[in-house]
Amino acid sequence: MTMYAKDDIRSRLATAPTGAAPSIDPTTPVKPSQWIAFDDVPPAETGSAGGRTWIARAANLVIVYSDARAGERFSRAGQPDEYAVLLYSDSAALRISAGGTEADVAEEAFVVVPPGDSEIEVVTDGPVIRLFSTRAEDLLQRASNADAYAEPDQRAAPLEPWPDPVGGFALRVYRLADTPIAEGRFGRIFRTTNLMVNFLAEEPAPRDAHKLSPHFHDDFEQISFGVKGRFRHHIRYPWGPDSSQWRADEHEEIGTPSICIIPPPTVHTTQGVGPHQQLLDIFAPPRVDFSASGWVLNADDYPAS
Repeated sequence: MTMYAKDDIRSRLATAPTGAAPSIDPTTPVKPSQWIAFDDVPPAETGSAGGRTWIARAANLVIVYSDARAGERFSRAGQPDEYAVLLYSDSAALRISAGGTEADVAEEAFVVVPPGDSEIEVVTDGPVIRLFSTRAEDLLQRASNADAYAEPDQRAAPLEPWPDPVGGFALRVYRLADTPIAEGRFGRIFRTTNLMVNFLAEEPAPRDAHKLSPHFHDDFEQISFGVKGRFRHHIRYPWGPDSSQWRADEHEEIGTPSICIIPPPTVHTTQGVGPHQQLLDIFAPPRVDFSASGWVLNADDYPAS
């Protein structure tokens, strides 16, 4: 269900199930939201040149954020499925090798790394964002918030891979300069077999408090990754039959780099409150409604069915 204003392009979205059961028992617990400001949490590891790496998880996803230093390398051996690397304007320049292919990426981009062995060489100091499915069990076990999923989220759609990419798994680089923000399209959305990312535009001013977009998702979790500025995430929990499980509304502010994990089916909206900000929205598995809208920019490579 949506509560978008008429001039919000998302008001045109068709309702589409994402794969969870069509009806959820109203007594099913709702997970609490999670707020992780990486600089406030001890890193999971420190690199050879002093770079720091944090690991957090969601229902179907592992987020690995590094404040990396030139010369450091991130290797994966026998990775069971593909993963993504997100580059925004402040990101480190990278040299990525996988599947017998090498790519130099020094600009905003969405990069898909195939299963198997791979290596990322950090060319310049800066942030490195990697997204894995929960099949990356070695990373999953090291997540700072692993205890939050000691009990799985029963309301979240399960991770069921979408069809393999056309031509097979390969190192794929989608440079954002090739797909600028366009009228009539929501952000810049890319997907893989196991996740979806929306690169929202950089905003040069605080968001208008009179034009927010509260909405909820029946059965999928949203990870809002703040990479620039400050954000206030507004979250309202539904009331079920058991009043002891009711939670107060949340209107918390958080800096960047940070993630807010928004559980279904909470009503939520995010408000940039700094002078300049950027947000990346992440979903796993990919969203059917965004896919059906025609907004996915690499849909020719990654079919929906």
